[in-house]
Amino acid sequence: MNNSPTELSVSVIVPVYNGGENFRLCLECLQNALPRPEEIIVVADGDTDGSWQLAQALGFRVLRLPSPGGPARARNVGARSAGGEILFFVDADVMVPPDVLSHVTTAFEREPDLAAIIGSYDDQPGKGDFLSQYRNLLHHYVHQTGREEASTFWGACGAIRKEVFLALGGFDEQYVRPSIEDIEFGHRLKHAGYRIRLRKALQVKHLKQWNFISMVRTDFFARALPWTALILRDRIFINDLNISLSGRASVMLLFLLLGSLMLSFWQPLALLGTSVMALILLVLNAPLYRFFFRKRGIRFTIQAVTFHWLYFFYSGVAFAIGTVRHLVNYDPSPGSLSLVKGQPITESPRERRK
Repeated sequence: MNNSPTELSVSVIVPVYNGGENFRLCLECLQNALPRPEEIIVVADGDTDGSWQLAQALGFRVLRLPSPGGPARARNVGARSAGGEILFFVDADVMVPPDVLSHVTTAFEREPDLAAIIGSYDDQPGKGDFLSQYRNLLHHYVHQTGREEASTFWGACGAIRKEVFLALGGFDEQYVRPSIEDIEFGHRLKHAGYRIRLRKALQVKHLKQWNFISMVRTDFFARALPWTALILRDRIFINDLNISLSGRASVMLLFLLLGSLMLSFWQPLALLGTSVMALILLVLNAPLYRFFFRKRGIRFTIQAVTFHWLYFFYSGVAFAIGTVRHLVNYDPSPGSLSLVKGQPITESPRERRK
């Protein structure tokens, strides 16, 4: 796979664990990507369904791990063996557009001081059921309305200069299952003084199918709890993407709404407060709900509002639990912080595990 002398070389890295049909579609799209990348590396994370064999049969470079260790470890393994100047991480359940590599190389060539870029899911999710549509459209909206000078990294569709990635020690392999390993890495990246750019035109199609149990379990245990621990550990509160000020305000409003609703059993006038809180919640999130309406109509929007408020509820519960955990384990010594202002963390993820 050749590149012109002036073109940055790109290594695509795809971690996979039992990828199934979604993984096959992912690989077929990568085969059609132009310009051709330096290499496409598939890291088989202890899969048992023959995903690595499919990748090998299609001509991709395959690295096999004997047992599952999570996407953080798999991505790190791929990165260390990559030959490209740019590492482009793609999840095994997304389909990239044919011009995806042009978006990546153009971004870095135009901005030499840029360390990393991230994209978003598109607005046409691969699965047609309500929850899969809702989850992906929510993600699309949040990223498409986020700040272009980003504050985080995204492993599903994110590219970074290899030298920067290796200098920061890669993803934290303490996350042995899909979690917030990319968000944690993004925190270190920003606090080391590097720039991350959200490229809104860089969009991939998500093929994952959600159900209610997988949604709540992922949001609560793999996102909200570890994200709360990260925020409190590093004392970082940013106004962007999933932890915007409006999102935090919505969580507080929802619990005020629930409190006034409970109070109304003893004091009927409290229902007035409940109505006011509900109205404020609707107004605060009106741009998102209008987006849902434009894309899928009124019935979908009503369902989406219900699940969105449910998300606020269990996110608030997770934050409360995470805060209690943090206070119980709090170390007030100056060395307890993982991040130093304007500098990378003083020890690598690998050193913290010792």
